[in-house]
Amino acid sequence: MERFFQSFMIDGNVLIILFICLQCDMITLGIETSCDETAVGILDDDTILANIVSSQVAHTKFGGVVPELAARNHIKVVVPLTKLALEVAHRDLSDVDLISVTRGPGLIGALLVGLSYAKSLAIALDRPFVAVNHLEGHIYALHLDRGLQYPYLVLLASGGHTEVVLVKDEFSYETLGRTTDDACGEAFDKVAKIIGFPYPGGPYIENAAKSGVLGVIDFPVPKPKGLTFSYAGLKTAVLYFTRDNPDYKRDDIAANFQEVAIEHLIQVVRKAIVSTKVRQLGIVGGVSANKRLREKFQGLASDMGIMLHIPELQYCTDNGIMIALTGACRYVKYGSSDLSIDAVAREPLDDIPTV
Repeated sequence: MERFFQSFMIDGNVLIILFICLQCDMITLGIETSCDETAVGILDDDTILANIVSSQVAHTKFGGVVPELAARNHIKVVVPLTKLALEVAHRDLSDVDLISVTRGPGLIGALLVGLSYAKSLAIALDRPFVAVNHLEGHIYALHLDRGLQYPYLVLLASGGHTEVVLVKDEFSYETLGRTTDDACGEAFDKVAKIIGFPYPGGPYIENAAKSGVLGVIDFPVPKPKGLTFSYAGLKTAVLYFTRDNPDYKRDDIAANFQEVAIEHLIQVVRKAIVSTKVRQLGIVGGVSANKRLREKFQGLASDMGIMLHIPELQYCTDNGIMIALTGACRYVKYGSSDLSIDAVAREPLDDIPTV
C-alpha cells in the first residue's frame, strides 16, 4: 500500500478556503479526466479532505498525448483513485452529497470516461451531479486564496489554452483574447521536442533554463494585435536557429525561449490591465507552475500596483479539488445538471450553460 500511495499526489492536510458561494455543509466528490491526468478530490464544505492525482507517463515515448491511450488509462484508474480518495478522506461513498465532473473542453474519449462514471455514481447513490467546464475549474482554483475579490483578470495558460479573461462576477466571464495558434504550454512542449527533451517538455525547459545564459540568442517576442497571443512564430524561430546552429547549447535555447515566451504573456496582460483598470490578477493553468513566470508576474504586479493571485503548485495543474469546488458553487446557484448533458471538446467560458 505504501508504494501505491507514493505513485500519487496526496494532500491530507486541512486547508481553509474562502467560500463566496457555499452556504451549506456538503461533501463534494470532484472527478477530472479531461486529458492525461486522472484526478479525484473530496471537499467537505470549506475543508479539503483528499486531493489525488495520477499523471499518465505512457505518452512520453510518443512525444505527446495519445487520446485513445489516455481514455483507456482513465478507465483503469478512476475507480481505484476514488477508493483511495475516500480512504484518505476517512469517508464512505455513501457520505458524498454531490458529484462534480469535468464535461469539457478536452479530449472527448477521456472526458466521456469521467462523465459516464460520475453519472453512474449519481444514479446509483441517488445524488445530484454537476457537469463542470474545465477552464472554469482552473479559475475556481484561485478561490483557495482568501484575498480574491470581483472583478478580476485571469491569465489561463496551459498546454491547450492561453487566454486572458475578465471575471466580472460569479459565473460572469468575458474572454478578452486568446491564442491564434499554439497555446503557451504547447509551445514549451514543442520546443522541448526540437532540442531533444521528452514529453511533457515544460519542466525540462524550466530546469535547463536555470543553467542557460540570457541574451546570447535573440528570439523575437510575438506581437499579435490587441489582446491575442501567438506562439507559432516563436516555435519556428527556435527550429530555424537549431538548424542554422548545429552546435547550439540546449540550456541557452531553453533560457532564452522561456524568457521570450513569458514576456509575451506579460505584455498582453499588461495591456489588459490598462484597458480594464482591474486591480486584481489571477494566473491559472499548468504553465502557472513555472517559477520564472511567477517571478516575472510578481514584478509586473509590483510595478502596476495590483494584487497577484496564483494557486499553490498542486492546484495549478489538473486536479479534482478545483472541479469539486466549481461544481459545489454551481450547484448552490443553479442546482443539478441534467443527466443527458454530454461531453464537449470545445466550450468557451462565455458559453457555459447554467444547467
